[in-house]
Amino acid sequence: MMSLALCTDVLSGLSFTEMLDKVKSYGIGAVEMTAGGWGAQKHCATGELLASADGRKRFLAELEKRDMRISALNTSCNPLWPSETGKRYARSMYECAELAGKLGVKKLVAMAGLPAGNETDTTPNWIVSTISWPDFMAPAYEYQWGVAIAWWKDFARHCKNCGVEQIAIEEFPGTMVWSAETLLKLRGAVGPAIGINLDPSHMMVLGADPIAAARALKGCIYHVHGKDARMERGLSGINGILEPRPVTDAAERAWNYVAVGCGKDLQWWKEFFSVLSMLGYRGDVSLEMEDLTMSVEAGLQTSIDALNACISK
Repeated sequence: MMSLALCTDVLSGLSFTEMLDKVKSYGIGAVEMTAGGWGAQKHCATGELLASADGRKRFLAELEKRDMRISALNTSCNPLWPSETGKRYARSMYECAELAGKLGVKKLVAMAGLPAGNETDTTPNWIVSTISWPDFMAPAYEYQWGVAIAWWKDFARHCKNCGVEQIAIEEFPGTMVWSAETLLKLRGAVGPAIGINLDPSHMMVLGADPIAAARALKGCIYHVHGKDARMERGLSGINGILEPRPVTDAAERAWNYVAVGCGKDLQWWKEFFSVLSMLGYRGDVSLEMEDLTMSVEAGLQTSIDALNACISK
């Protein structure tokens, strides 16, 4: 059945071994670590591990002695940004796939990225309101999908060559894949190596129903993030759900990421995991704690208690 894992960036202040001991103290036996993209890579130094077979053996030995495993390597970023930073992100993703192969990890978590609006632009452009007007939007949207599909076809081939079997794309606002439909579009163009990292919080803040979306995504749910969000009373009704304020400005935002159970109640979460189980999902639920309204320790313990009460074990 499902197992609880932890995205370890929230414990970036700890060393690799300290982090493993902390995770184990919560009764969790699997970790999702950033190994590419824009994450800290604090617990998985990709360049060093690629360069040293002995280093990889020592790295895996620390997991084995604690009876722990790697749930996935995370390489989320924007490799489609036409800039030197975007090129650096893309290289890091390719290196992450190589490291996954050498570590025996079969799954990557990533984001689809976001191109600019045409071949001469350098600013990524998230087109979600309409492509009917202004009249230059439809060609820009078509161009973006062409760029995204071509890049992901190449990357999927690289992953296959490395031994990575699943690429779990997190549906994230501000990227080409931000919904069930856009995930299915990329998967249809690239192939079954592409599936979803179903993060319900991102669907919640856009007004979608993660349970309904899960049904539409049957057969291509490769990973699940345990993460909640809350629409703040009175605020979302004033300006709607699009929220450009920084996440640190929690008191003024229309919505916030919160510990599991502090947005949707546990009855909702029980239904969510029940439906996932009914659809055949037997993978990890990786807790991603990004609640800035409470301490890290409180957010982790609150979320762990809620997930343990709800996931289908």
